[in-house]
Amino acid sequence: MEIRAHGKGFGDDRYRALVTALLDARKAAGLTQAEFARALGRRQQFVSLYETGERRLDVVEFCDVARQLGLDPASLIAAL
Repeated sequence: MEIRAHGKGFGDDRYRALVTALLDARKAAGLTQAEFARALGRRQQFVSLYETGERRLDVVEFCDVARQLGLDPASLIAAL
């Protein structure tokens, strides 16, 4: 899935790298967007919108998503 580069700040390579890491982790876990959204207590559209770049994640949402995928948010950010 290609991440679209629109929306405020989404053109930043560092932000796209974070979202790509989340997308890759979800796929590696074998989870559909709908399955992952249920695990987060969110709707499937939430996952679709941030994965395609139509919606940005705020810092709290980013941490929730990363942790649900078994990733350390601080490590992802430090790797930038």
